[in-house]
Amino acid sequence: MKNIYLLVFTILFSQVSLGQVVINELDSDTPSTDTQEFIELKSDTPNFSLDGLVLVLFNGSTSGGDSSYFILDLDGYTTDINGIFLIGGPEVSPVPDFLLFENTIQNGADAAAIYLGNDVDFPEGTIATTTNLLDALIHDTDDADDTGLMALLGLMEQINEDENNNKTTESIQRKDDGTYEVKTPTPGALNDGSGVQFNGILITTSLDQFDEGDSIDIIFTTEMNVTSDLIFDITITNESFTTSDYSGSTTVTIPAGMNTVTNTIQIIDDSDDEGDEVMKITFGSIPSGFKRLNDNKELRIVDNDFTVAPWGTPLNPTFGNVTSTAPVDYYSSLEGLADAALVQAIQDIVADPTTVRTHSYADIVEILSNADQSPENSNQVWLLYTEQNRAKLDFAGFTNTGETWNREHTYPRSLGEFGDWREFDDIADGMSGFLTTNADSLRHANSDAHGLRATDSNENSSRGNQHYGEYTGPTGNQSSWKGDVARGIFFLVTRYEDLQVVNGFPDDTDNTISELGDLATLLDWHRNDPPDDFEMNRNNIIYNWQFNRNPFIDQPDLAEYIWGNNVGQTWSNTLSINENERLDFSVYPNPASDYITLLAKGKRGDVEIFDALGNRLIKQPFNDTTIIDLNLSAGLYLMRIYHDDMSVMKRIIIK
Repeated sequence: MKNIYLLVFTILFSQVSLGQVVINELDSDTPSTDTQEFIELKSDTPNFSLDGLVLVLFNGSTSGGDSSYFILDLDGYTTDINGIFLIGGPEVSPVPDFLLFENTIQNGADAAAIYLGNDVDFPEGTIATTTNLLDALIHDTDDADDTGLMALLGLMEQINEDENNNKTTESIQRKDDGTYEVKTPTPGALNDGSGVQFNGILITTSLDQFDEGDSIDIIFTTEMNVTSDLIFDITITNESFTTSDYSGSTTVTIPAGMNTVTNTIQIIDDSDDEGDEVMKITFGSIPSGFKRLNDNKELRIVDNDFTVAPWGTPLNPTFGNVTSTAPVDYYSSLEGLADAALVQAIQDIVADPTTVRTHSYADIVEILSNADQSPENSNQVWLLYTEQNRAKLDFAGFTNTGETWNREHTYPRSLGEFGDWREFDDIADGMSGFLTTNADSLRHANSDAHGLRATDSNENSSRGNQHYGEYTGPTGNQSSWKGDVARGIFFLVTRYEDLQVVNGFPDDTDNTISELGDLATLLDWHRNDPPDDFEMNRNNIIYNWQFNRNPFIDQPDLAEYIWGNNVGQTWSNTLSINENERLDFSVYPNPASDYITLLAKGKRGDVEIFDALGNRLIKQPFNDTTIIDLNLSAGLYLMRIYHDDMSVMKRIIIK
């Protein structure tokens, strides 16, 4: 329903000498994901140049303060033969003249306005004004009238897109008399159905995903039969998907009297591990009288040449196959220290401002794609919490598919008060682009790969900012991630001055920011899920980027000297687990059933097996190669091997 206010305002339309440009149609909420939202401009004369004009969107919310949030300089653009210029989201059909990211246009109460000027005249946060204003529309979806915004723009009405209770299937449309109505959207066409009618061309395929070696039938269909041969070109290359990856013609001909044709593209099955790729079908120049109903159609090409790592996933862990790449003396400064001095010495290593680097939050996507790469398939990442593989291409910022992965802050960003540093964090500039950092640079925890993991996007949201112990993972998870998370938290609270891990669950309402619980839970997780090959490989990859390592992966006993059973005792590397000794022990088969073999290479000592709760179930001596009989139910167990005052922990699975 329109609400009329007795405000007086006069716009000097004479400022535009060749024709008037107005906001002809606006759809801010179609569908609920806002992939089909659009703004349509209309000029009085056809093929009208929009040079010298700028479109500005204003935020009418309390936080927005009636100020600009999106600005589009219209220089270089021209309306079509019907005087239409379409600006819209990725799923608007026909294809907009200017593409918006999904969910760009806010629902209201907000405004769209056309001004004489350029984008530099309206930096983000500019208050709405009538200066050089040509046309404006204040819109909402059942929101209260923003009388302040109306006054700023000199308007007497605010239009409700939901006045018919169909906001996701209707739009606000201008009538010839300058008033508005709400009805079924007509993007790219005159609202009354008049004008030149274009013949739309649509791209379709039977599937959205194909394998190397497949043939792909690309179908091109026009809305009406063509009166003469319609010939146009397409491209299908995209980033790493090049002309060497396919064969077939990219020139399309729809014969006269017909409205469809099929072009077949053969995907080449090579032997290169290129990773999964995206083929993008894009129209070239389209003859006059035709419009693209869709474009840039993306098809996933799955590479069958993926590699498998010689180590296991966290669900099927292996030990001793991946060695630490830490320099020999990396931890030598810890020798003979205890308590606060030991913690400080660790921080001096992992936060050394002369060595350690920080990368952008955007770079984290590439880092996690490598560090969390699935041992089972090099084209996938291994997801924390849900304990599953997912295609690297399904990162939430790269695709619209339902099942995506995202960057999970194991120490919740809201609790740590990590802040985005936009000038730096939004740019992925690779390993060569970095900043120096130190123990006080808490903002850099936002993009510290030791504290970030690839996770299912929905589970990332479900976890929120819960403390560990409150959060124990999705139903049915097998706890393969818990030790990894604990060691990531131990690293962060040692690396950054203002982060803390505490017992219990701090109440955020008591201003206990930068405190994360529960320490006792994390210590148990650390003990019961020791570092495996997957975690060591991850540590090595992050070290290549950040020039620091997680010491609780390399030297897991350190946690006991800082928070656990050895607090107050002096640390000595010679008494910790030596990596060379660790490699001298192996167990097989793993998973096991009736027995497991310990290969000790001439050593002797004792071996113990514990359940996940820490209960000792088996203890026996070993001497060189020893067979250990198992009479245990299926599940996850820990094996502790004692030899010459040292101990090695291995995780075994009984099936």
